[in-house]
Amino acid sequence: MANVLFCSLDAPLIADIAWRVEREGHDVRYFISDHHPAEREIGDGFVTKSEDWRADLEWADVVVFDDIWDGSDLGTGKIAEELRADGHAVVGGTELTDRLEDDRGFAMETLEACGVATLPHREFERFEAGIEFVRENPAPYVVKPLGEVQNVKRLLYVGREDDGSDVVSVLEAYEKAWGHRMKGFQLQRRVEGVEVAICGFCNGDGFVEPINLNFEHKKLFPSNIGPSTGEMGTSMFWTDRCPLFEQTLGKLEPLLAEEGYVGSMDVNCIVDADGVYPLEFTPRFGYPAIYIQEEGMETPIGEFFVAIANGRDPDLQVHSGYQVGVRVCMPPFPYDDEKLFDETTRNAPVALDDDSVRETYHIEDVKRVPVGESDATDDTEDVTGAVYPDGQWRVAGTSGIVLVATGTGETMREAQERAYDRARNVLMPNCFYRTDIGDRWHTDASDRPGGDGDRLQAWGYL
Repeated sequence: MANVLFCSLDAPLIADIAWRVEREGHDVRYFISDHHPAEREIGDGFVTKSEDWRADLEWADVVVFDDIWDGSDLGTGKIAEELRADGHAVVGGTELTDRLEDDRGFAMETLEACGVATLPHREFERFEAGIEFVRENPAPYVVKPLGEVQNVKRLLYVGREDDGSDVVSVLEAYEKAWGHRMKGFQLQRRVEGVEVAICGFCNGDGFVEPINLNFEHKKLFPSNIGPSTGEMGTSMFWTDRCPLFEQTLGKLEPLLAEEGYVGSMDVNCIVDADGVYPLEFTPRFGYPAIYIQEEGMETPIGEFFVAIANGRDPDLQVHSGYQVGVRVCMPPFPYDDEKLFDETTRNAPVALDDDSVRETYHIEDVKRVPVGESDATDDTEDVTGAVYPDGQWRVAGTSGIVLVATGTGETMREAQERAYDRARNVLMPNCFYRTDIGDRWHTDASDRPGGDGDRLQAWGYL
């Protein structure tokens, strides 16, 4: 057993995994920064909290960072590199891998330098230049704002018109509304195909096997309607190295080994019969992807972290079938509205029809308080550092992201059914979730047979 220190230096994301690692028998401490004071209560009552992560470094056998952001301009990659240089075992990035997510232009240049095919793309600092480019080169484009504003405002736009006229309208609107916050944007040619993410875990020397293939669902409503969210659910499975991996992450493996990168590396791609084209990197854990990946791991995830942080092959054993995860949310998600959160969601009890399966859920913005504790005492410091195994679950934080209902099965349909059985077991007023996570595997956009699975097989990628 190991001492594992989890660190959220910006917003807290990793409470569920810290809880599971502690349940496996490891000693766990979880630090949440004070950049978002209202979110420091996330995970209270589930895991022991750290008040000063640097003071706990000598106690820790392994340090795990949950994101590339640290609330400043430093980035957790630089911090992780410094800790490794001091002899600490760390699951976390490097300055280069952080930049792969933060700087889209650099990411495309890195892919091209490693021999990976990319779609035509250009970056612009001025809206006027981008609008002029689209008018002179009419085509469907994807608008990708640069920097952290994309995470805050979810401004990615996928063009629909062949002449790019809708992209021009969107850029004109963005300039008026967000021009003062956007440091630039990338225009990338849109391609129709299967959107799939290839994810591998690195141990400092390269990728360990198996590889994870996942299918994200970012829009709020079924059939990809509505505003973009961080993620509403994901379907996935584990596989040996396959053509999808070899044409993308496989070509980056020497670079990542040279960097000594340790952690999850995910590249989201659009795939058609002619090629595999990366869209963006996630050089960190994805959320809720890591919870669904853990659901498919037969190797305990704490043991897995200890192995990769120390440069060893974890001999990862996984479920042979499919996994599906569905985010269960409440207002104001996917927006920020403190008044609405206070009125509908803050401190709401997490009620289940069948309470005996409570620990099969993956928690997100949840705390656990002693039974009978009133709302008036929820905001005190009493819960910090204390674990209440039989306490009541309450909604915490500010976002309204509550639980992830997961399911595994030998087929995608079976995994779906189990995930949605758990989602329907949640009895919270005002909660909502998408009802079509995993459908794309079987059917196209018009619900006709011949979904992502059939196309990827037919094109020879699996």
